[in-house]
Amino acid sequence: MTNAQPKPRLTNAAREALTCYLFLLPWGIGFLAFVIGPVAASFVLGFMDYEIVTPARWVGLANYIELFTDDQRFGMSMGNTLYYVLVFVPLHIIVALLLALLLNQKARGIAVYRTLFYVPSIVPIVAGAILWVWILQPEWGLINSTLRSVGIEGPLWLASLTWSKPALILMALWGSGAAMIIVLAGLQGVPQHLYEAAEIDGANRWQRFQHVTIPMLSPTLFFILVLSVIASFQVFTTAYVMTGGGPAESTLFYMLYLYRRAFVLLDMGYAASMAWILFVAVLALTLVNFKLASRWVYYEAEQS
Repeated sequence: MTNAQPKPRLTNAAREALTCYLFLLPWGIGFLAFVIGPVAASFVLGFMDYEIVTPARWVGLANYIELFTDDQRFGMSMGNTLYYVLVFVPLHIIVALLLALLLNQKARGIAVYRTLFYVPSIVPIVAGAILWVWILQPEWGLINSTLRSVGIEGPLWLASLTWSKPALILMALWGSGAAMIIVLAGLQGVPQHLYEAAEIDGANRWQRFQHVTIPMLSPTLFFILVLSVIASFQVFTTAYVMTGGGPAESTLFYMLYLYRRAFVLLDMGYAASMAWILFVAVLALTLVNFKLASRWVYYEAEQS
């Protein structure tokens, strides 16, 4: 009678690794099913004519060719989006920086003011959009009523081809509190000894801001820049709620047009190709930002 060989036992490290993978398994299945799967499917759909109610038909590059050669709304929506990005992103960073500088003072009740400036950034977007529709109403809205009280006739705002996009940008700047908090944290992390050394060298307030504050804040500003560019290219909700893309499609942003192609016209293949064009454009701009960061972003060397 032969002796049975003992079964090999898992080591503690192997047991811990197995437990870890078992806990990660539900997330991994969800990630594959609801993220990787749809992304891969959208890439394939970009080469198809698919209208949900009819079978998908392979058309190759036809969707992309039509976008760049025969779709005027594609160019219009991209132009509207670029306008929004180029105007909003710099203003967003400047407003966040100015608010952070203002709220970095040692004053009584400063925590209350910080909270008040931060609150708009956590207001639901749809609720904020409805509020701003009232504020920007040409006849009895808050802004034009205030301007009229001092003898100034305000613009038509959302009903104007000229002012519709600036109105949406103004509404977006109202929610700069989140970026303000990030910049404020960066300001409070600037070493005080650098200000003291600059002051000893005779630097005035502006010179300390220019040569100490901005370089030390550059990683924070770069972080906000990257996130703001990505978010600005995806602007959708405010235009959808406040203007629907009007007047005369002056606020037809890229994501709003993509939504129309996908869920109004049910042209899923065309919308998928638009989504991948946006992905490539945003990825390229993000890489450019990282490439240029070495020219102006300063990282303080860690002291041993």
